Amino acid sequence: MANRFAVVLAAGQGTRMKSKLYKVLHPVCGKPMVQHVTDQLNQLELSEIITVVGFGAETVQNQLGDSSEYVIQKEQLGTGHAVLQAGEYLADKKGTTVVVCGDTPLLTSETLEALLSHHEEKGAKATVLTAHAEDPHGYGRVLRSGNGDVERVVEQKDASREEAEVREINTGTYCFDNELLFKALSNVSNDNAQGEYYLPDVMEILQKEGEPISAYQMDDLKEALGVNDRVALSKAETFMRERINDRHMRNGVTIIDPSHTYIGADAVIGQDVTIHPGTTITDGTVVENDAELGPNSTVERSFIGEGTVVKQSFVSDSHVGKRVNIGPFAHIRPDSELGDGAKVGNFVEVKKAKFGQNSKVSHLSYIGDADVGEGVNIGCGTITVNYDGKDKHLTTIEDEAFIGCNSNLIAPVTVGKGSYVAAGSTINQDVPAESLSIARARQTNKEGYAQKMKKKD
Repeated sequence: MANRFAVVLAAGQGTRMKSKLYKVLHPVCGKPMVQHVTDQLNQLELSEIITVVGFGAETVQNQLGDSSEYVIQKEQLGTGHAVLQAGEYLADKKGTTVVVCGDTPLLTSETLEALLSHHEEKGAKATVLTAHAEDPHGYGRVLRSGNGDVERVVEQKDASREEAEVREINTGTYCFDNELLFKALSNVSNDNAQGEYYLPDVMEILQKEGEPISAYQMDDLKEALGVNDRVALSKAETFMRERINDRHMRNGVTIIDPSHTYIGADAVIGQDVTIHPGTTITDGTVVENDAELGPNSTVERSFIGEGTVVKQSFVSDSHVGKRVNIGPFAHIRPDSELGDGAKVGNFVEVKKAKFGQNSKVSHLSYIGDADVGEGVNIGCGTITVNYDGKDKHLTTIEDEAFIGCNSNLIAPVTVGKGSYVAAGSTINQDVPAESLSIARARQTNKEGYAQKMKKKD
């Protein structure tokens, strides 16, 4: 197979987005658009990926890292000029170059592979990826001869009335013979309505030189969507969400209401998982078989074990074991670890805490910076007092301990194995194993006192 290269056009400022955020970094289903593009390219057998950056160059490089090489387009002089900047890496190399826009997050590796294969099988020197559009307004038109050969591609602004009626559109994605591409780019003119150097003009130049030009029409117009404003961004989000949810449902996930379920592109979800409406699952999350999430739950960058239930709760950057029950209205904050069979009930907040197997904190408690053993029961209203105003400290609750309601455990402190803490206690010293600790004022009743107070009124 000949060498294959890719050039990603990601230099435009995106003024129509009306945003401080660089256009190609706007997320679609939780992932920046340009990351969607490069992730699909990385599934192909490519020798090099060159990303052309301009405004916000450093932020794009930080996002993509070493998955790409980078060149800078200092002036925004059109797509042809942008590709020309990649010449320092590619100009003298033999092979095929695919050119993709960084604001086309819906393009798939399957479509790009089909384009490359078509280009190579036809022996073409340039191939444009096209689509049929009932409303082609805003897109460049692909003009063919009577025998179906591609004659040229004309931009919307430069199209005649007759040309504007054509419904085969240019998606902005191309394949070129690499050496001929950079040779032709030096002859591209900016004599057009925008005063820019258009990449499609390379096709016309090559055709005049007698080189074969081709087109590959994709099946799904949605893949061609380029995002230039917030309206298009919302459409891309909708289309991507549908694609992701369909894939999971076909792989054995039950999604009760796909239109109100939001799953990151790279989330991993097992079979027989049930997802209720209003649930968000981000990239970096793994959900094992038979789990149940929602309604109205959010799971961010976390591991959810087999058979676990998360109801109306928030889980972030944590590891949750098998058959755990969370919620409703629980908040599992980062760096928490819940062992198999644990229970975190309603209005409980857990932060940077480890729960052993079958331990439970059923309601109205805060457990932060804690190491909780196995089989522990933590009563309603318990607080691990972990912060002294300067530093965080650890609370340790050993196996099978029982913490009574409305207890304050002032860290650093250890409650020993099998011990009991009486309800209403404030514990600031270690509790030995198999002990009962009571730390509260003795109750005093003053009979008749209330009646005396009423007489004063």
